[in-house]
Amino acid sequence: MLTVAVLISGTGSNLRVLLEAARSTDFPARVVAVGADREAEGLAHAEEFAIPTFVVPYERFDTREQWGAELDEQLRVWQPDLVVLSGLMRLLPPDVVAAWAPRLINTHPAYLPEFPGAHGVRDALAAGASETGASVIVVDDGVDTGPILAQERVAVLPGDTEHTLHDRIKPVERRLLIDVIRRVATGELDLSFPRT
Repeated sequence: MLTVAVLISGTGSNLRVLLEAARSTDFPARVVAVGADREAEGLAHAEEFAIPTFVVPYERFDTREQWGAELDEQLRVWQPDLVVLSGLMRLLPPDVVAAWAPRLINTHPAYLPEFPGAHGVRDALAAGASETGASVIVVDDGVDTGPILAQERVAVLPGDTEHTLHDRIKPVERRLLIDVIRRVATGELDLSFPRT
């Protein structure tokens, strides 16, 4: 059984879908802990599913590196096979990436390498793109530049707003995330989990 830790910053809607999938007896992974960089609304999902939570508030540290060191320490308590960034709106320091990659994955609401960064949906609309998408990647030291594990196109419709387009991307993003975790758990997708 693949063990997963999830890191969030906000409402945890992707986390919720993962927790529901993991509740199924035929899903080959389970969430062992949920962490956040603030008192995030999405922690309530973990509590509802009786999943332990932890918070490492970014603002309590002088540097991103100090914050990352504490986050890494918290993750090591749970020794997950995989760490999923699910709406964590903060770049991880290189030391944390080095400690967990390639067992560190993220979702992104664009068809990477198109429209990386915090505003992928807005940027696709601003560029006048006719399509965008959703991606699941291995986290590296760049901004949405890691190896792509899965992605799918989503059309941009006439009259789309950032909200309506993002609402159509989210279900695709969630389905891809669940599928990637399932494939990692069954060995179909090999991330070669090196222990550090």
